[in-house]
Order: sequence, then structure tokens, then C-alpha cells
Amino acid sequence: MRKTFWLRLCNIDRGMYYQYNVETMKPVLIKDLLTSNADGRKVTVCGWVRTKRDSKNLVFIQVNDGSCFASIQLTFDRSNPSKDADAESIENELKKLSTGASLRAEGIIVPSPASGQAVEVTLEKLICLGEAKPEEYPLQKNKMSMEYLRENAYLRARTNTFGAVFRVRNQMAFAVHSFFQERGFQYINAPEITCSDCEGAGEMFQVTTLSLEKIAELGVKAGANGMKIEDAHKIVDYSKDFFGKKASLTVSGQLEAETMATALSRVYTFGPTFRAENSNTPRHLAEFWMIEPEMAFFDLNDDMDIQEEFIKYLLNWALTKCREDLEFFDKRIQPGLIEMLEHVASSDFVRISYTDAIAELEKHADEAKFEFKPYWGCDIATEHERYLTEKIFKKPVMVFNYPKEIKSFYMKQNEDGKTVKAVDVLVPGIGEIIGGSEREEDYDKLLAEINRRGMDESIYDWYLNLRKFGTVPHSGFGLGFERLIRYVTGMENIRDVIPYPRAPKLADF
Repeated sequence: MRKTFWLRLCNIDRGMYYQYNVETMKPVLIKDLLTSNADGRKVTVCGWVRTKRDSKNLVFIQVNDGSCFASIQLTFDRSNPSKDADAESIENELKKLSTGASLRAEGIIVPSPASGQAVEVTLEKLICLGEAKPEEYPLQKNKMSMEYLRENAYLRARTNTFGAVFRVRNQMAFAVHSFFQERGFQYINAPEITCSDCEGAGEMFQVTTLSLEKIAELGVKAGANGMKIEDAHKIVDYSKDFFGKKASLTVSGQLEAETMATALSRVYTFGPTFRAENSNTPRHLAEFWMIEPEMAFFDLNDDMDIQEEFIKYLLNWALTKCREDLEFFDKRIQPGLIEMLEHVASSDFVRISYTDAIAELEKHADEAKFEFKPYWGCDIATEHERYLTEKIFKKPVMVFNYPKEIKSFYMKQNEDGKTVKAVDVLVPGIGEIIGGSEREEDYDKLLAEINRRGMDESIYDWYLNLRKFGTVPHSGFGLGFERLIRYVTGMENIRDVIPYPRAPKLADF
């Protein structure tokens, strides 16, 4: 519908008034245009120029607005313009257009003779909203490396690859919420600033308002007076810090989610987490999003059931809702991607104990030629995970009952005293995609484990107290959202599935 808007601009100092009559039509998303009827109605298109081809009489402009993978073609026939076309104005605006420029166009939607698309728009009006000088625009037609696009991350969503990545990311986020909401879970928000280390690894980003320069100055003086390096922490008076104690960015919202599950039964968090792990690999980020459900009254078997259901739900959602983008990834990024995702989504996951999994790996060690030799007590490496899923079982595998020494303090111990009720979900292509466990609900056992590991009991007193007041068996798991997106898209580097990656020496934009 065409509407008229009256815009009044006021200069208060001079008391001057201006009025403009602006005729406009609401823009239609390109994804909706491409599936609509070529019925000759007038439409408005807004977007960015992908290509412009200008011959003697015909002009073709490919425009994309990010709503879908495909672009729509705008056409202008100089020898036979539309009866309502403002030919002179269109010619002037065409001179401003190049790849990357933004535009607003009005025209008639008609059948397209071009292959691969059903409709196109015959131009009647054209406005270049923002020019993009060809000699300066970073995204050129020649093939650009992923590293180059990371350096220009503020523009990379305009490319086919990254537009598809971020559309898939959007759909997967919606799928996560849909899955849990359909099953009676409550969405909660865990704090980003915390004084506890959920994983007990100490790889946390510190949050402080204390002057680092002042602390360094005190350290120099203390060293000159003979203070030993192991006593250097005594220089910092955290009672004067913003929170009155040492605080960090969270590595996980699990502990807080457990407190909520003991009141609401089923909850989940979905938010950013941070790990100061100095790892420069295609699999690690310093800032990433985690999905962490916690379920009261769930044992390990219940936990494994919902993990399998969750993975299948997410993959089926992607295969249904993101088909066009997945076809691009299958063709250009990872051949066979769709077949792999369909296989995982339709498979019954194998469930095998850690002990039996290690025995299988040891049996195949000679033929597999592993870089890291598998043995009972080792942390299963990615090469082992992929061998289990791709060579031995040829389907997803859930490994459970890990040695307690390689797992976190909060996991429920088995009666053998050596293993805990932990589970990792392994999938073909990348290996581990989910890690979870039944949590220790016994106060005395949990306290003993905290003390055995030399952790500060006072930091976890609230967490321990949960076991005093109506404790129940409960379980949960964590899935790294970027790892999921990397798996679904086939992208090689995890830095390419988040808009602005954070990693060692990388905090641009």
C-alpha cells in the first residue's frame, strides 16, 4: 500500500519550519518477493548491489538484502522503459551504483526469463542510498581468503558464505528455544560475572577496577624488600575491589542453573561464556555461547535420552528450515554435508562405557596409527572420538562413566570409586559435541571432592548448601553453540561462525 508521510523539521532557535511530502511504499523482503506471484503489482526493494551489468540498452542489477541466499534481479530497458519509469532519474542513479552500494528501488514484479529465478523487477524509480567506491570497497569479485574476511568482519556478512552462516545461526538459536520450551523448561539467565570457577581449571578472565599500575608499583617495592614470588598475591587487597572479592567472567552458567533447577525442575541457560585458554586453534574461542540445561529428578540415562533427542531435533530443524543455505555449504564448503547430517539425525546413538570404548580403540590402535596412544585413564582425543564414530560404529556414539580424575568435581561418583556418571556425545565429522553428567547430590561426597582437589570451600558454600536443603538427583549438559554451528555448516574454523570472534590477540571491532 502506498502511503503519504508528512515530515516537519523544526529549527527552534530561528523558529523556521519546513514541510516535505514523502511518498513511499514499505519494502518487501527479497525472500518473500522470490516466492510471490509475478502479477504485475508495484513493489519496493531495498538492499545492496551484488553485481551490475550495463549493456547498450539493458541494465541488470542483482540485489541482496540478506533475508535469503538468492538475490533478485532489477532490470531497466532504455529502449522500452516502463510507462511510469522516471528514465532520466534512473540513469543518474545508475552512475552511482557499484558492488556494495545500497539502493531503494520501485518497480513492477514480472516473470523472469533468466534461469534460476521465477520473478524479477522492472525499474520505475531508483535511489542510490549509499555509494561504495569500487577502488576502496574491500569485498571484490575475486576469491577472498577466510583470514582476509576476518580482517573485514564488519562487512563479511554481505558475502554468500557468511550471509548463509548467520542465517543458520539465527535458525539454530530459535530451534534451541523451541526445543526446551516445548518440553516445559524455563529459560533463565546466569550471571556473566562470578566468583566461582565451575570447571576448576582457573582459565578465567579477571574483572577488576583496581589499578594494575598501582599493583605493579607495589610489587616492585615488595620484591626489593625480599618478598618471594609465591607471596605476591598478598599485595592485592580485593576488599577494595568493586565486588569486595576476586571476580571473573563466567566459564559456565551450570552451577547457577542447578540452583534454579532445584526450584523450577527443568531450566536452561543460553548465553555467552568466557575462557582465558591461550589456544590458537580452529576449535577454540575465548568468548562463545553455551546452551546448558539442568533437570531435577533426571539420572544419567534420562540425561542421555534428552541429549540424543536434542541433537536430532536441531539437525532436523536445520535440514528443514535452512535447506537452501545447507545446499550452498554442501556444494562449496563441505561436500557430503547434508548426507552426514541426515545420517546423524536418523541414527540410533550407540551408548558405550568409557572402559569399553578404550578397549575398542586399543584393539584398532595399530591400523588407526593414532598420534596419541589410547589407554585407560586418558582423556579421549579428537582423533579417537572420530575413529569411534566414523570407523568403528559409523554413527553417533555416547561414551559414559569416565575416570573421575579427568572430569569435573561436581560429577556424581560411581560405586567403583574410580569413575563418574559423565557422558560425552560424539558425532561423525568433529567428535565431541555435548558434554554432560549426573551431578553429585550428596553433601559429604561433594565436600570431600572439593577438598581433595584443593579448591576453596568458602567460594562454593552456597553450592554445597543446595545439598542440605531438599537435595535431589539431577543432571545436565552443555553444548557450545558455535561448535554446533560449525558442525551444521561445515565451516572449518570456529572463528567463522560467530560475528566477531574473540581469541588470543584477537579482539577487533
